[in-house]
Amino acid sequence: MTRPHRRVRTVGIAAALLLVVAGTATAAPAVAASSPSSGGQGAAGDVRFATFNASLNRGAEGALVSDLSAPGNAQADAVAEIIQRANPDVLLINEFDYVAGGEALRLFQDNYLSVPHGDAAPVEYPYRYTAPVNTGVPSGFDLNNNGAVGGGDDAWGFGLFPGQYGMAVYSKLPIDEDAVRTFRNFRWVDMPGALLPDDPATDAPADWYSPEELAQFPLSSKSHWDVPIRVSKNKTVHFLVSHPTPPTFDGAEDRNGTRNHDEIRFWSDYVTGGDASAYITDDAGRAGGLKGGSLFVIAGDQNADPNDGDSTGGAIRQLLENPRINTSTVPTSAGAAEATELQGGVNLDHVGAPQQDTADFSEPPGNLRVDYVLPSRQIRVLGSGVFWPASDEPLSALTGTYPFPSSDHRLVWIDAGVPGARR
Repeated sequence: MTRPHRRVRTVGIAAALLLVVAGTATAAPAVAASSPSSGGQGAAGDVRFATFNASLNRGAEGALVSDLSAPGNAQADAVAEIIQRANPDVLLINEFDYVAGGEALRLFQDNYLSVPHGDAAPVEYPYRYTAPVNTGVPSGFDLNNNGAVGGGDDAWGFGLFPGQYGMAVYSKLPIDEDAVRTFRNFRWVDMPGALLPDDPATDAPADWYSPEELAQFPLSSKSHWDVPIRVSKNKTVHFLVSHPTPPTFDGAEDRNGTRNHDEIRFWSDYVTGGDASAYITDDAGRAGGLKGGSLFVIAGDQNADPNDGDSTGGAIRQLLENPRINTSTVPTSAGAAEATELQGGVNLDHVGAPQQDTADFSEPPGNLRVDYVLPSRQIRVLGSGVFWPASDEPLSALTGTYPFPSSDHRLVWIDAGVPGARR
């Protein structure tokens, strides 16, 4: 399979056409909790999965624990209320600083999610999972080739301290922790056909990183986790979560763009299984991907839009065009479409339907679809949405405009009709 090694920015559609939704979308209210299936009250087998880059990252180690140690942090309040109103059964939070022992997860539950916000009822997640990530972990190498070693750009994943921009999974349903697989240490060079970045100043191929660096360089900028969720006594859904690096903040070598591409490719190979995933080894030494017929949901801020932005060519399409993934429904919101119209600028040159955007970015690259909840083909999507209320809706105060009260990303959810699940 040919994997293009280039940046793509597609432009040139008339602004009037931007209000046409590309593909099939399920209409959904901005307030997901108004859906009949919210809060686990739907039909048997109906499970709400969500992803939210909540920007609960902080600039110093320990600051998140400090902020969450008591109620009253304004940003955490806004994030918690969004989660309460969406009321997912299984939730990935990106950009949640990793703290050993799960202390930050507990504090966010006890002091924010368990506390009502206005008329939004508390939400309880008895099952939680987190693990170390590569962000902020010093590499000991000059990875950006600027002649000095040290700082966030020379960490295995960009970060100012170990664990910054981490991940967290909250679930109302049991997590089979003994069966969790992590791939934090999987080496990029061990992926067949990897898009290893090339130093344009030399004639040698794929030589931005030295052999010594590649011998240790992990594919994951944070980590990749396979978190099995028990949706019934005998039925499991593999919650496949990650947060690939942004495909920017680099140069002609495209080191972040190519890494983003291959971090996304990892899940495509993993769910394809068989020979496509034979190269994969988890942190415990177990080889291979998912078994055929396994149920899964891929979730996370993939930092890649199928039509616009600066991602390396075809990055997210590796998932959107994988026949094992159900992409028949695209979550949308009224707020995203409105933002394109109000903000104008580069957004008016975007090809993708603005209703599908999930992140409110400054220009460039403008607003993009970068956050995804993608189920396996055996799972029916019964409903979906993006929590992005229009400006005339009261809850728009939770998303707002820059500087955002919660995050520059929006919570994305689907209601999954899981075969064999019993609630």
